[in-house]
Amino acid sequence: MLRRILASYRRKKAYRDELKSWTQSTPDARFDRVLKKPMLGDKGKTVPLDRHYFYHPAWALRVLVENQVQAHTDISSINTFAASVSALVPTDYYELHPPKILLDNLTAHRVDLFQLPFGEGSIKSLSCMHVLEHVGLGRYGDTLDPQGDWKASRELSRVLAVGGILLIVVPVAEQSRVEFNAHRVYTYSLVMQLFEGLILKEFALIPDSPKQGGLIRHADPQLLNGQHFACGCFHFTKKEPV
Repeated sequence: MLRRILASYRRKKAYRDELKSWTQSTPDARFDRVLKKPMLGDKGKTVPLDRHYFYHPAWALRVLVENQVQAHTDISSINTFAASVSALVPTDYYELHPPKILLDNLTAHRVDLFQLPFGEGSIKSLSCMHVLEHVGLGRYGDTLDPQGDWKASRELSRVLAVGGILLIVVPVAEQSRVEFNAHRVYTYSLVMQLFEGLILKEFALIPDSPKQGGLIRHADPQLLNGQHFACGCFHFTKKEPV
């Protein structure tokens, strides 16, 4: 406790000293006033990095560029991903509670993942990233349903076009679990069961620890051994029905 009090005192004193020095230097005539708004905890601090949400959109955007998609549909992924894709191609963004978006090349719509408003085999480029692990747990006001992720995966598979791109991202680990009502954590085999009938083109992994790597593309599923809360990125496609 005493250590924290002393550290706080030192930060406040440093702020006062810097403010005094800054205001006594040559005035900056561009601005009308100098107001106090102390920010005391940022010096020498590493910028925080959420590994899942930093790397998985980077992976997805690379896949879309590599495949030269002409338009894209995203289902409830982090909305900044849809905004980034819209700089390249027309993008439709679907969400349970869609925000109001005013941006060229991007439109937002409300969606029920159990009943996607698309015809069978109609979507050529589709993503649903860090979403399925939440479906049916009620965290975001959705209907409680233990099979919600499975039902949503059926819908995504249904609307995917033959030869199309489906990008799925979920938490993965050596052992599966449900952490109610936050999310599910999947094994590699569980994700493959969710999308049985589709063809996996790439599995990419964001491991638990930076020491194990950043974004590992075309990863060996055996790398999940020992992982507790890694991020799995799956690129599926659909083949012609037999």
